[in-house]
Amino acid sequence: MKKNCELQLHVDGQWHDVGSVTLIGPEEQGGQAATYLGYDGSWVGMYKGAIDAHALSSQLPVSFAPVEFAHWPVILLDLLPQGFGRGELLRRLDLPETAGAPADWPLLLAGAGNSIGNLRVKEAATWLLHNAGPRYGFTDAEVAARDDEFAEHLASHGLFIAGSSGVQGEWPKLLMTRAKDGLLYLDHTVADEDAMEHFIVKFGRGANPALAKILRHEAIYMDIAGQLGLRVHAKLTFNERVLFIPRFDRQIVEHGVIRLGQESVAALTNTPGFGASMTHERVVECLLRYCTDAQAQVLEYIKRDVANLALKNTDNHARNTAIQRSFDGRVELTPLFDFAPMFLHPDGIARRTRWACERTDPSRPDWTTVLDTVEGIARDCARPLNRACLVAGLQDMGPRLDRIIEDGLAMGLEPDVHAALARTLARLAREMKEVR
Repeated sequence: MKKNCELQLHVDGQWHDVGSVTLIGPEEQGGQAATYLGYDGSWVGMYKGAIDAHALSSQLPVSFAPVEFAHWPVILLDLLPQGFGRGELLRRLDLPETAGAPADWPLLLAGAGNSIGNLRVKEAATWLLHNAGPRYGFTDAEVAARDDEFAEHLASHGLFIAGSSGVQGEWPKLLMTRAKDGLLYLDHTVADEDAMEHFIVKFGRGANPALAKILRHEAIYMDIAGQLGLRVHAKLTFNERVLFIPRFDRQIVEHGVIRLGQESVAALTNTPGFGASMTHERVVECLLRYCTDAQAQVLEYIKRDVANLALKNTDNHARNTAIQRSFDGRVELTPLFDFAPMFLHPDGIARRTRWACERTDPSRPDWTTVLDTVEGIARDCARPLNRACLVAGLQDMGPRLDRIIEDGLAMGLEPDVHAALARTLARLAREMKEVR
């Protein structure tokens, strides 16, 4: 198998060859293998120094200087199929379903051809073109009901793999696009000029009632997030056992689609591997260094942690938060995603990202201490923050959290979920009012 791959960015309505990655270490090491990355000289000539959507990553400014890594560039791990999509693609490639790191490279070369954001692997795009099967449209009802014809069509052509290889996570997901005829198609089969709406379609998993309850609440949680003042994109729609999530990495314009750059917090902080823990302090440092409006992004980030604690969304790993990079130089947090009552998960999902400044009980931060720490990081980064604005933003969450206690059932929370949240909502509401 070849030991290098070509990287492409979607800019100005088309895909461009912008650089390449070469394996230096053994392929068997998977994402931990040493690599060498370089931009094409012509791309550097046009966009030297960029870290926005014209770059592969905020951590990889467009430059003539090649970069050696002790592991894969972390942005490639954002493209690597994981969870349900990984298992499906392993079967399609005739690799053992239990294959670990040695399968990472062939999975990348087949599964990173239609990813979230504006970055793809050229070889994977070619593989997808040759293995995608026929184009076929479905009604919303057929997708929501997982109609027999819909499921059979996916299975017979291996299309679940083709449609899910660009997304990660344990729930089965498809990237689907509504074309101008009103039907939903697998995303990669719809030309940009024919696209009307883009979705991640998330399906229920098995018969476990706790997992079903988590999926039922995700749209409700996103509505509540908006009421808490967090940055959200668009309303999620739950239909039967299927969740339709409008995508925020795509923008429909008059003559096609703009794909915005996106990378996980794992890539932003250069944290390789999956399942790694990190501190909020490290994320805040990177937001300060790379985001164009650091004040707004740091406040949004802290508020999201408050919301996660108050509503017991314990699954706060490094790929459940991301930054978005536009073509005008803006770098900022994406709208909120993967916000759900993960405390209900039967496997017991633990918080992965915590405040190091709270050594005694990281699940119960002292928010004044958090702000002291954040201010110190900002001074070290020479990007001072307005503490009064941070305090005001957090204090504003207090009465909003109180409203969930009072009106949570009317907001759609099921009674047992609402009851399970009551104590943490009350505690966080009180703590927000007291922050200084």
